[in-house]
Amino acid sequence: MTGEREDMGTIDSGDTAWVLICGALVLLMTPGLACFYAGMVRAKHVLGMFMNNYVAIAVVSVTWVVIGYSIAFDRTLGGLTGRLGMAGLRNAAGGVPGFPHLTIPPLAFMSFQLMFAIITAALLSGAVADRMRLGAYVTFVAVWSVVVYAPLAHWSFSPEGWLAHRGLLDFAGGTVVEICSGASALALALVVGPRRGWPRELMAPHNLPLTLLGAGLLWFGWLGFNAGSALSAGAIAAQAVVNTHLAGVGGLLGWLVVERKITGHATTLGAISGAVAGLVAVTPAAGFVDTLPALLLGAVAGVVSLVAVRLKFRFRYDDSLDVVGVHFAGGVVGTLFVGLFASRGVNPGVGHQGLLLGGGFTQLGIQALGVLAAAVWSFAMSYLIAWFLRAVLAVRVDPGDEVVGLDSTQHAEAAYDLGSSSGVGRFGA
Repeated sequence: MTGEREDMGTIDSGDTAWVLICGALVLLMTPGLACFYAGMVRAKHVLGMFMNNYVAIAVVSVTWVVIGYSIAFDRTLGGLTGRLGMAGLRNAAGGVPGFPHLTIPPLAFMSFQLMFAIITAALLSGAVADRMRLGAYVTFVAVWSVVVYAPLAHWSFSPEGWLAHRGLLDFAGGTVVEICSGASALALALVVGPRRGWPRELMAPHNLPLTLLGAGLLWFGWLGFNAGSALSAGAIAAQAVVNTHLAGVGGLLGWLVVERKITGHATTLGAISGAVAGLVAVTPAAGFVDTLPALLLGAVAGVVSLVAVRLKFRFRYDDSLDVVGVHFAGGVVGTLFVGLFASRGVNPGVGHQGLLLGGGFTQLGIQALGVLAAAVWSFAMSYLIAWFLRAVLAVRVDPGDEVVGLDSTQHAEAAYDLGSSSGVGRFGA
């Protein structure tokens, strides 16, 4: 390494417009996630869930600009972390190490990656719904985004990271977003503990139409999430759009078939949960596999995630909104699937063809290493951060506040207090 920033490619206005639009779509996913999650909690916790998602936008935006982006994408230190030469976005406009032929402005790349960091942090809110203090959540997300997410992004997304250097194929975040969020969510849920009354009490979704709307926004935004990761408006981006949509379709159908067989009913919540599972699974594979394998991947992920969600009752951990069952399980399935169906015909950047395309076990082994590294790193570091926070401050709301609801006790508001003059208004009583 010379220590000098590599020359950039010629800036292409079409590629730039494409990535900027895709970044906006990824940002839309966080409000979509807020709707998706808010409909699944009880009515007294709706605004608490919205707040956790929106505050993640603000907190992670600050940490990413100040230091996270530099850790993730600056010149490497042994493949483990980036240097701090781009802290505060200093020198960030000069290029992105490891991307010598980038055809978009470096700040467009930075902002696109920022949206990934935001949605990954926001996913954690689903594991501790209804019971975590806002201050503790904000503190956890701020530390986590720098200590856990940014180094893992360097490992997998930066060509100079050790996993990428070994040949890991992760198109849009199977390790960095999905496995990371799922493993981190499990650690956080274990430290914070279960909701009061779980699993004895039924804690059914209070507003499924809101959840369905959120799922639609996620599906829409996911097209930008995956296709934008091509970093150009070309054939790979088009393939990623097709694969993303079909994987969501496959996940929806796979979940419903098995759910109908197990319970006798095909539910709307099951349909959208399966769709999200398929979208999760195709995230690492979208730009590396062909069309029919993507549909198969979605169906497999829908079935696996349904089984994984049901396991939380056996193992007695309260992952409130199934971040582990959907995102961790789906991320593992999708990341390994790349090792089976990665195709040079789809993406010339594939170093080893998938096992089922005659490429042997090489790529599958590399993908398995990525799964293991991401899971162990994310769980262990998140557990340590959460454990330390629990030792120095209160991470849970008071038992009485949990019973009354976070909306009134934490935010002095009510989601459905329409037309009432008895509550606390914007400027007080």
